[in-house]
Amino acid sequence: MAYSNRYNNNNNSQSYAPSAPSFPGEQSQYTSAAAAAPNYYAHHSQSYPYGTTTTSSSSNSAYGSYGQQYPPSSSSEFPAGTHPDVIRSFQMVDRDRSGFIDENELQQALSSTYNRFSLRTIRLLIFLFKNPNAPLTIGPTEFAALWTCLGQWQAIFQRYDKDRSGKIDLFELRDALYGIGYAVPASILQLLVSKYDDGSGRRVELNFDSFVECGLIVKGLTDKFKEKDTRYTGSATLSYDTFMSMVIPFLVSYN
Repeated sequence: MAYSNRYNNNNNSQSYAPSAPSFPGEQSQYTSAAAAAPNYYAHHSQSYPYGTTTTSSSSNSAYGSYGQQYPPSSSSEFPAGTHPDVIRSFQMVDRDRSGFIDENELQQALSSTYNRFSLRTIRLLIFLFKNPNAPLTIGPTEFAALWTCLGQWQAIFQRYDKDRSGKIDLFELRDALYGIGYAVPASILQLLVSKYDDGSGRRVELNFDSFVECGLIVKGLTDKFKEKDTRYTGSATLSYDTFMSMVIPFLVSYN
């Protein structure tokens, strides 16, 4: 499989490739823009990579919010139609009935359905899904969106875990990212998985926790870059200050 383009795969609309999970409030405003100019990122003729995503280009938006727009209704309420199991999982860990949960409570809530995520991944999830008005915590609206997102990531993980080992290796990670719109260079993939190398000399394999972390890093940083790449060419001119303001908050907000 040739990877001649960092994000742009083939245009075969007949092949199955799931759109990737989106952050809360992401809409499809890129779709019409992509129809007017060549889109470096989109590899499916019918969709933008990572589904139909949007990010705010306003320099005043909070970085941690990734440009998502929260609905006018209070984030202390679950969206209509939220599955009772999701509501129950939230309420079970919200012991002080504050309507918000912290990183330890979120870790506990997710472990009942998925697996026990590391605090590093939990902090990344909070960073990406938090309401800017309530930093470091998750309310019902954000929790429902996060839960749905993880369900989508789980479907992608299971699709590319071809040997059903419960883990994916470097090549399966490459295929999974490629399948949702990113032909990530081999050097970047190696860098991504190197943090999970235990030094034993064995082949590095990622469990679901680590897979979600890798996917969110690729999506999150790419979304920030796309704010500057307004013509979707795969290139952008950034000042040093802009580059640092894009990358550093992402790295330090959850480590």
